[in-house]
Amino acid sequence: MPTRTGYRPGLPCYADLSTPDMGTSAAFYGALFGWRAEAGDEGYTCFTWRGMPVAGAGPTFAEGRPSAWNTYFAAEDAECAADRVKEAGGRVITGPSQVFDEGTMAVFEDPEGARFLVWQAGRCHGARLVDEPGAPCRYELWTRDPVGGMAFYPEVFGWETRGGQDGEPGALWLADGRAAAGLRPMEEGVPPEVPAHWLVHFGVPDCDRAVDLGVRCGGRVLREPRDLPSGRRAVLADPLGARFAVLAR
Repeated sequence: MPTRTGYRPGLPCYADLSTPDMGTSAAFYGALFGWRAEAGDEGYTCFTWRGMPVAGAGPTFAEGRPSAWNTYFAAEDAECAADRVKEAGGRVITGPSQVFDEGTMAVFEDPEGARFLVWQAGRCHGARLVDEPGAPCRYELWTRDPVGGMAFYPEVFGWETRGGQDGEPGALWLADGRAAAGLRPMEEGVPPEVPAHWLVHFGVPDCDRAVDLGVRCGGRVLREPRDLPSGRRAVLADPLGARFAVLAR
């Protein structure tokens, strides 16, 4: 079982959901992935699988903002990360701010407007379970400006950039030689009102069955199941509109 007790700086370490309706979100992901929702401080909920934290959920950042999944990257120093974001042309939206004794977080936007966060670990390091069904397994930036993305993120995180896997469009980013994240040009047919965003992938045993279950539970299919070098993937929206992917390897 691929459990984690820490993350190198620059690696994705956590994902959480901003939602205006915690009950609806918890019911949907509980049915889809088998997650258990455990209420914590300040209205924050931890999703667990096999007794270990895999993701979280909290209120939306501001009234009127849509429901969305957020991607966190490990940082040795959140203040230094904020400085690098600004120097690279991004924006600091919130923080850095300490979250009790759990850690320090900051919310950023890249030059195209895609939001991402950094997490400087305190007592909490991030997801304990990764890269298996029911847990996060991949993170991708979907962007209309791949050249800008390939310039910005390596400057912030020190990533190495390589071409996409087996001819896939986009790029693969490495941190200390280890796969960190991917970049994918926004696919044809994505509505223009959909902004650049980080897409969180969750592992499933069977992509097609997960899609069927997601629809029965109130979700929508945004991208039908498709075989890729990384596995069979589909993109869904939950009942409140948050986009995410399911991936069977």
